[in-house]
Amino acid sequence: MDTQNGCCSSRANFATFRDRDFGAGRAMRIILRKLSVVFLASFLVLAAARTSYAQPRKTLTQLSTIGALVRGVYDGEMTIQQLKRYGNTGLGTFNAVDGEMIMLDGTAYQVRSDGSVRIAKPGEETPSAEVTFFQANLEKPLPRSTGMKELTEQIDALLPTRNLIYVLKIEGIFKEVTARSVPRQHKPYELLTEIVKSQPIFKFRDVKGTVVGIRCPAFMEGINVPGYHLHFLTADRRSGGHVLDISVSHAVVMIDAISDFHMILPRDQEFYKANLEENMSGEVKTVESEKK
Repeated sequence: MDTQNGCCSSRANFATFRDRDFGAGRAMRIILRKLSVVFLASFLVLAAARTSYAQPRKTLTQLSTIGALVRGVYDGEMTIQQLKRYGNTGLGTFNAVDGEMIMLDGTAYQVRSDGSVRIAKPGEETPSAEVTFFQANLEKPLPRSTGMKELTEQIDALLPTRNLIYVLKIEGIFKEVTARSVPRQHKPYELLTEIVKSQPIFKFRDVKGTVVGIRCPAFMEGINVPGYHLHFLTADRRSGGHVLDISVSHAVVMIDAISDFHMILPRDQEFYKANLEENMSGEVKTVESEKK
């Protein structure tokens, strides 16, 4: 009887230890699973942070400088096909300043001095342009505006800082757009300040279209146009030009913030000989504005 009791006692103790071991093992497995989930989540967060950090920064690539263009450096330096390697959206001009360039969704449009628009051929050249691969960080509807000053103030209010470069597209209906395009030049070239004195000017009213623009910080004076530089293209792609004044009826602005800047300088004698050491802010203002 004692032997049986001892046997039963041993089995009971074994069962107790087994249950304890099982319970402890189960608890440990639960803890390990939870730790695995926490570890995996932490790993994914760190991996995402690393991936985000490793993504290439947005770049504006600019060919030549506004100072060089103002001082008559008009010979083509890069083909349209080559320019598209650096971006699908931007502004520029063509060899011998033959009209205004609007790069939109990967197509380079040429606004000629009669106001007509054509698609530029891949082999055509540009002496000056600025492009990026556009991807908007911000998209906002714009209220009605009267004039360039009011429009740019509205956009400025949306910007997180004035110390970055911004590429923007404005799509919608415009109450009025005043635009220009300069005619092709022939050597010996006149300065741009002289050319714009007789520039053809076009006026559009209640027109649907797209504005492509670049806003540069004040510290880029001499390199690019400080503030806003805008080109316009009608929705039917038949007319447009460099914007001198603009009023919005109903439109949406899309803004791409740019933190990297890549400059390509011309490699020709005209650029080497150009006097680019003087302050040209007055000349730049003259060629960008309507009043002469």
